[in-house]
Amino acid sequence: MYEEPTSLTWRPLTRGDAKVSADLLNAIETVDEIGENYTEEDTLQELIDPYADLERGSLAAFDGDVMVGYMKVRYKPSAEEVHRVFLDGGVHPDHRRRGVGTVLVEAGVAAAKVLHALHHPTRKLVVDVHKGEHIAGVADLVGSRGFTPVRYYQRMEHPLDGALGDAAIPDGLRVEPWSEQNDEDFRLIRNESYEDHWGAVPMPVDLWQNKITNQTFQPSVSFLLRDVANGAPVGMLVTMCWEADTVATGVRDAHFMLIGTLRGYRNRGAAGALIGHALRAAADQGYHRASLSVDSANPFGAFGIFEKAGFTPKMRYVRWALEA
Repeated sequence: MYEEPTSLTWRPLTRGDAKVSADLLNAIETVDEIGENYTEEDTLQELIDPYADLERGSLAAFDGDVMVGYMKVRYKPSAEEVHRVFLDGGVHPDHRRRGVGTVLVEAGVAAAKVLHALHHPTRKLVVDVHKGEHIAGVADLVGSRGFTPVRYYQRMEHPLDGALGDAAIPDGLRVEPWSEQNDEDFRLIRNESYEDHWGAVPMPVDLWQNKITNQTFQPSVSFLLRDVANGAPVGMLVTMCWEADTVATGVRDAHFMLIGTLRGYRNRGAAGALIGHALRAAADQGYHRASLSVDSANPFGAFGIFEKAGFTPKMRYVRWALEA
């Protein structure tokens, strides 16, 4: 059983912790340099996640009024054979190597077991941690608690100040921007196109609204592909942008959060054309760079599609997993 360092105050996170959470994450960014900066609104969005049970599934450490560490677990809305609970957290640089991280990881695994028993007790439980490969101490910490690396993800970037290549949409398809009227088409295409993506489960409406169409969503750089013959949606690309990152770096980044095409429309140039269209739209709207994240073991050639579109690898992330 873990022991909480007695010099700190420990309690679950609440929705009132948005400001101190943002302060902690921004302090972490000064050392870890993963390119993530936060506003109070950003962290509030994570605290109101409908699949984050803060009372049962979070813990924060405070030194006076300053949050110096936290963990939060998020269970899945659905699960088939395996229920993958996501464990996130961090420790302030000034409080590392004092046992805080160990407490948080062990508390996170314990909380994952509680939420798993409540929501998907007949499934196999796996706890996932996703962190930048370069962050000091992470491998030792999670490795010592039984986590092993199971997947790698690559952040890729594309500057928007040069040639952007061809953006022609293949014959038989047409592209349209996001609107309130086609939002549900975007969600349904995401769910169907991600059925064969490792670890993915369908996003219900409440999670879609929390994670996708929130304050970081960029509707004017988000596009839907339709089949001209029958009007059916067949592909989508969703773009997000974090204002805190722009303020911190001076770089306005169009992050392609979701890219998907239905199985029957793959290998026809649809994804590449959708990416090219979005790159041009982002450049025309004053973005300096586009970015995305890709599973290094993606079986559908996504890495090659992104390279062909002009994206280059910049940072690798590790997905650590524990069969609990």
